[in-house]
Amino acid sequence: MKVAVVRFPGSNCDQDAFHALNDMGLRAEYVWHDAGSLDGFESVFVPGGFSYGDYLRCGAMAARSRIMSEVIRLAGAGHPVIGVCNGFQVLTEAGLLPGALLQNADEKFICQDVQLTTDSDSVWTREARGKTLRIPIAHGEGRYIADAETLAKVEGEGQVAFRYVENVNGSMNSIAGVVSPKGNVMGMMPHPERAANPRLGNSDGLVILRALELVKT
Repeated sequence: MKVAVVRFPGSNCDQDAFHALNDMGLRAEYVWHDAGSLDGFESVFVPGGFSYGDYLRCGAMAARSRIMSEVIRLAGAGHPVIGVCNGFQVLTEAGLLPGALLQNADEKFICQDVQLTTDSDSVWTREARGKTLRIPIAHGEGRYIADAETLAKVEGEGQVAFRYVENVNGSMNSIAGVVSPKGNVMGMMPHPERAANPRLGNSDGLVILRALELVKT
């Protein structure tokens, strides 16, 4: 599978994603945000960082980059799209995922490992059901929020991908990630690509990233 790792001005987790995906046997390639086509790519990874310096709202400017029309096109055609940390923020700002990400409740940047659980049946979470995953976070604006109607829909239609065992940032209902109604688009604040190699002391993230291999087959 050929995976596009989208790079924005300020992305800084793109190399983590690139190496994790290639180590899995996928074919990851960098794509600059001003590119006009994703022809030939079968999936998209929108990485973390500080796209455009987060000067407006996190992800708001990146969501209007030229490449995003292509990301939206692939998502609409059912291809897998994952956004992590700033990538999650970009996907919400682009309208591909419901809700928004605001400053952490304690107004501090948090960098630590967290535990995640899921009862979702999406392609991204099936291998994680019944498990507690240890995945690192590194964000200052990862508090998931949604209005009452949207939150009820997300909960009622099984769109909550992962929840924090300990709600470290004040997210509504301890939500750490959500999926689109079709299930092929997923955004999460924790970084599975940073927990994808036993040499780094943690490979729990592979349980999530292997969804790309499942979609491939």
